[in-house]
Formats: sequence, C-alpha cells, structure tokens
Amino acid sequence: MIMKKIDVILGLQWGDEGKGKIVDVLTPAYDIIARFQGGPNAGHTLEFNGNKHVLHIIPSGIFHTDTINIIGNGVVIEPVILKKELETIIPYGADPFSNLLVSRKAHLIVPTHRLLDAAYEESKGTAKIGSTLKGIGPCYTDKTARAGLRSGDIKGDFFNRKYDELKQNHIRILKSYGFNYGEYLIDGLKLQEYEERWMDSLKTFARIRFVDSEYYINEQLDSGKSVLAEGAQGTLLDIDFGSYPYVTSSHTITAGVCTGLGVAPSRIGKVMGVFKAYCTRVGSGPFSTELNDATGEKLRNVGHEYGSTTGRPRRCGWLDIPALKYALMINGVTEMIMTKADVLSGFDELSICSSYKIKDEQTLRIPFETSGTDILPVYTGLKGWKENISMISTPDEIPDMLLKFIDFITSETGIPISMISVGPDRLQTIAIQVL
Repeated sequence: MIMKKIDVILGLQWGDEGKGKIVDVLTPAYDIIARFQGGPNAGHTLEFNGNKHVLHIIPSGIFHTDTINIIGNGVVIEPVILKKELETIIPYGADPFSNLLVSRKAHLIVPTHRLLDAAYEESKGTAKIGSTLKGIGPCYTDKTARAGLRSGDIKGDFFNRKYDELKQNHIRILKSYGFNYGEYLIDGLKLQEYEERWMDSLKTFARIRFVDSEYYINEQLDSGKSVLAEGAQGTLLDIDFGSYPYVTSSHTITAGVCTGLGVAPSRIGKVMGVFKAYCTRVGSGPFSTELNDATGEKLRNVGHEYGSTTGRPRRCGWLDIPALKYALMINGVTEMIMTKADVLSGFDELSICSSYKIKDEQTLRIPFETSGTDILPVYTGLKGWKENISMISTPDEIPDMLLKFIDFITSETGIPISMISVGPDRLQTIAIQVL
C-alpha cells in the first residue's frame, strides 16, 4: 500500500497572504482540512456568492460540507470567539456540528490570558510588538509551562478546579505588573462579565466532536484519505525563524505541521507556499522594502490592506526575494501560489528587492539582528502592466508583463508558481501548468 502523505499550505511572508481563499479553492480536492497552529489572531478571508467571511479559528474548508475540518492540537482556542464564528457561518450553509472536529489537546485561551496579553504589551512601552490582544502569547506560555487548560478538560471532573487555579495564578502576575485588571475591558466587558460569557460559550463548544486528532489524522491517511494542513500567520512570524521578537507565539512553518497535528516528517507531501505579489506587515518589526510614500499608500488602498482581525492598516512594500527564498528554504516548498497580482495592475514600473546591502556588502541572507540593522534593499526594476486582470480566467489571458514578472520570481527562487489569484473571490483564481 502506498503511504498517503499530508499536503501543506502556509504563508511565506508576514501573514495576510490570502491563504484562506486558496484553502477554500483547493478544498474540493481534499477529504480533510486541518489547522495546525495559531488561534484567533488569524484572519482568513473567503469570498464567494457575493458574501465575505472571515475565519479566525475554524479551518477554511468549513463551507464545503463534504469535507471534514479539524482544529489541531497546535491551535489555541478562545471559546467566545469560536462561538461567534460558528454563529456567523451557519446561516450561510456551513454545518460545523457535522464536519468540524477539535483536538482534545488544543489549549484554551481563558479570560485572564487576554488580560495578561494587555499587561505584557502595556509594560513594553514604545517597544510594543503589536499583539492582537487575543491572549495568544500567554496561552502558549502556559502550555509550555505545563500549566494550561486543554479542550478535553472541559468534559473532565476537575475542570472548575483547574480553571480557578490558572485564574488565580494569572491574577498574581497581573498584580505584580500593577495592572488594573478589575477595570480593563475585554471586548467591552469587565473580567467577571466576560468570564460569565466565556463559561456560557463552553456549552456551544462542547457540542463540537472532540477527537484525539493525532490518531484520527494518521488513521485517515492510512485509509487513503487526502489531508491538507492549513497554516496561519506567515513564515517570517515564526517564533524561531521570524524577525524575533516581533513574531507570533507558534511555529508557522512546515515543521509545525508535525507537532501541531501529530504526523511524522515522512508523511509530509506537497508544500504549497502562498505569497503576495508585494509585501505587507501588520504591527511592529523590521520591513526592509516598506514604502512610506504615495506608492505604499496606493498599494494599501488598491489592495484594501487592513487587518482582517484588528482592522489596523497594513504596512506595504515591494516584494522581497531574499526573504522569500529564506521562507522557501525553511519550509521545503515544492510550489508557490501568488496572490493579489491584480493590485499591481496600472503601475508603470515595478520593483523587486533582489538582494540586500548591509554595511557595504551585498547579500541574499537575512542577518541575525534585523531590528536596528541598516538593511538596504537592492532593487531590480520591471515594467508593469496596464490591463485589468481581475476578470481573466485562463493562463492564455495573462498579460505579457505579468508573465515576465512571474518568470523573474521563479528564476530567482527556482520554485514554480502553480497558481495566481487575481481577486478576492474563489473564482478569481488561475491554475498555471507547472513544467
């Protein structure tokens, strides 16, 4: 019997690459979609039938009712946010209580995690990392410290005791920071009010089928089922390999699939990396190709570059080949998918960062210290295209200048581009024959 492998889709930049849409497009080819890391700091946007949906915790295959969707053990879950998400998607035909599963080992974000997130961010002053304040970091901290609550605990005999112990420990920490946790509002509510909402949301959460997802996924692979692992955020926000300390709290890379779902490295199949035709970043941190000018503003406005989770304006800049090649190397990417090509329509000239200049030396390597280091992008100029490509549907309709743009990227990276997105709707996607 041929051993079935798990395919992977993840971001190659700082997140917001359009992974959710691509997962939605690819879902009909898979039996199972499984999220392997992150939490409600993610915002995967899907558009179809004239409707826009933003998913934070639920995998992006949820609207395909014949496909099983799994929230893996590497994901952290905020039950209030999950409940809102469920209530939002059900009226549009999703059936999450039939085709959504959650790992018993996935950790829970409790209300005081969100208070800790605010306290830690406040204590950093001007060195804030740009947290979404959803409690992600403190939850992963408790997971590592072996103090956290897991999804399976809510159906156990000692849940209330475990919850209270965790809460009291958090309050001790909050007091040590001098944080006024009694007055701080979580989504407009004080702690006790939000805690009541959180506890009530567990009733909805408990209706979802809980599984030992590592057994489930491996058994499904053994039976010949096809599985796609869905990542959140992006490679350059990985806790180890991102632009530390301006990173997320989980492993956003291919290796995170193994720990976030419980599959062996030998079971990894195709690795599909998603990147924008330009770069964006939300929050603080180094960004060598950032454009603080009219061009950057044009990219932001045309691309509607505002965070789907926070609403914050995204920083915009030209495509960065050294950073892209780094992400390809770390992840073992076998094919790339380029999104938002339509946003570049109408630019007379385009620029791509092909290398860096650091202290008079030209390099393709990202230095260890990226914050405060003078990293100057060395640009290659390319001609733009005037055509509105948002309505094209076949490779034959791709403008010559866009083809040259694609060819430049593939020749620089050595990895083929198998698909391009020319708009937000699932139909605005063009598959390209990979030779």
